[in-house]
Amino acid sequence: MADKPLKRYIFASDFDQTLTFNDSGYVLSELVGIPTEEFERKAAGMAKLNLVQQGAELAYLLLHDPEFNSRVRRDHLYEVGKTIRLKENIQLLYEILRTGIKGYHFDFYVLSAAPVEVIQSALEGIVPPDHIFGTKLLYKTSGEVESIAHTTAGYGKVATLDRLQNACQVGPDHIIYTGDGSSDVHVMLHVNARDGFTVAVSEARPVSQVAKRTVLSSNALAVLAPIFEDIVCWPRPKIREFFESYGMLIQEWDRVRTDWLTLRADAGRAREAVAK
Repeated sequence: MADKPLKRYIFASDFDQTLTFNDSGYVLSELVGIPTEEFERKAAGMAKLNLVQQGAELAYLLLHDPEFNSRVRRDHLYEVGKTIRLKENIQLLYEILRTGIKGYHFDFYVLSAAPVEVIQSALEGIVPPDHIFGTKLLYKTSGEVESIAHTTAGYGKVATLDRLQNACQVGPDHIIYTGDGSSDVHVMLHVNARDGFTVAVSEARPVSQVAKRTVLSSNALAVLAPIFEDIVCWPRPKIREFFESYGMLIQEWDRVRTDWLTLRADAGRAREAVAK
């Protein structure tokens, strides 16, 4: 009997504070000697006045703010990518979504307003560059930002996701989006309205009230829990067994409206998984 065709989905994720613990703007500010409080003040001011799409504040500062424009060069953005602290097991999450769930295939994409150089540098060897969509900046020969070609923020994320859906030829109900803050609200509302699935990875009210599920963890694999429950339709014992097969024990799993997962490596199982 022939195997059933794979159920194909798009898994799209934000970057800053979704796959990382830090915001690119804070890391860049520290790198070039600008007080992080100054970045925060300027970004908050733009957000309050609605001068730019939410999430695109850093790109605006790099182009228009004299302090950022005079100090930041393209090489600094690549350095931020190597410096920024990633959540645990992003590469394993990518591999599991791609081939590790029998009967399912998830195309993993990153959609973020962060400069694309930061994301590609941070996820080098983990996520292919052509699966990363960030703000594209144009540079002078001296390295400073000259203009913004496009930014993947606000409705820009919606447009990018729609293009990916057409390219991958999947239905709108086969789209999963995960994010952490108010800049993800537009795309989450868009995905929800078309019967897709949304996951918040923070308790920030704008996004947690919109997302269909919220999961909090320092481990990137935790986002699999609601996907297994609501899309793959596995019971909790099978989900625990799956994590254990990759050397991860669900030490805590408390759920009211939000899933709190603490994953702890099982050294023995981890060695077995690597040996397979």
